[in-house]
Amino acid sequence: MEKPIYNYAVDIDEETLRQFKECYSQDFVIKAALMPDAHVGYAAPIGSVLITKGYVVPAWVGFDIGCGLIAIQITGKNIFEKIKKHENEIHKQINKNVPMGVGEYNNISNISEKTKKEFEKLIKTFQLKPHDKQILQFLNSTALKHLGTLGGGNHFIEIGYSKKENKINKNEIFLVIHSGSRGIGHRVATKYMISASKNKNDYEKTFPLDVKSQLGKEYLNILDFALEYALLNRLEISYKVISLIEKILNEKLKTKLYANKNHNHAVLEKGKFIHRKGATPAKKGERGIIPGNMRDGTYLVEGKGNLKFLYSSSHGAGRALSRNLAKKQITLEQFRESMKGIKANIEEKIIDEAPMAYKDINKVMENQKSSIKIIKKIIPMINWKGK
Repeated sequence: MEKPIYNYAVDIDEETLRQFKECYSQDFVIKAALMPDAHVGYAAPIGSVLITKGYVVPAWVGFDIGCGLIAIQITGKNIFEKIKKHENEIHKQINKNVPMGVGEYNNISNISEKTKKEFEKLIKTFQLKPHDKQILQFLNSTALKHLGTLGGGNHFIEIGYSKKENKINKNEIFLVIHSGSRGIGHRVATKYMISASKNKNDYEKTFPLDVKSQLGKEYLNILDFALEYALLNRLEISYKVISLIEKILNEKLKTKLYANKNHNHAVLEKGKFIHRKGATPAKKGERGIIPGNMRDGTYLVEGKGNLKFLYSSSHGAGRALSRNLAKKQITLEQFRESMKGIKANIEEKIIDEAPMAYKDINKVMENQKSSIKIIKKIIPMINWKGK
């Protein structure tokens, strides 16, 4: 009996297909799917869903364990006009107070007490299950100061207004944050990818861990920690951003969480491990967040529970150009022109994040309409990227 294999990728290339086939051909894989935004990654394509039995593959979760998005609704009288009026100050203060970029740390004194308490709970839970003592030491010495930091690459903070069925609502603002487990996830992924491969020079490939082995149990424990840690990181960033906006506007804002969701993970469901590498969970009624690019905004969605999508959807638009190609083909002037009307850092160092580096988000959304329904679209006003 053949495995159920599904492919919904938009503008797919041969290397992505080859990589995907190599993954789903593994004996321990029982189902697999490519999301519309799929493109080449390492070991597994970005935008792939791989369901396994008895084994977990650290490289299929990737370095940024728990990477995902949070969306928070902000309401208030004339909120659009107020944010627009103070956009320069808001942009400046968040740039100054939220650590952004690769290798950035937070000052522990700047982290909220509620986040510190939640962090301590995570550490205690982690210690109760199989774990590596060096990893625990690393968490105790380093993990706290990574909380409330954005990171680089495609991670972002964005503020925008909502649009539903072509009706714009400027009294409803959303804060959207894309980040993960930061240096914690990277350190953990590297350790267990090397342990699984037994080769320090060739570990970014498909090397599975038996979930009943000591290494497998350790990885699943630290994986759970990192997934919860990533959710906590995005929440801490949101506390800081909202606090700064309130201070600048000199008023208390009403906020409501729409969703906080990981899209890089391996989760156990009904005895099987669902690896999502850049794919958003989309069970029936489950809320999700799908960003397009810096210009075209973000979709708030709800899952339809489509089995043939393996209860998943895309995690974004997906790259059309690699980072190197984007830097060669896109000019700063083109980047600046594409971002007219949006307050953002338009610089050479983030030119690989220009809207033109990504696939057409409209085509991506069209290719997954049987898996998700669009609730609202968030139109960008202010954007931050770390490098």
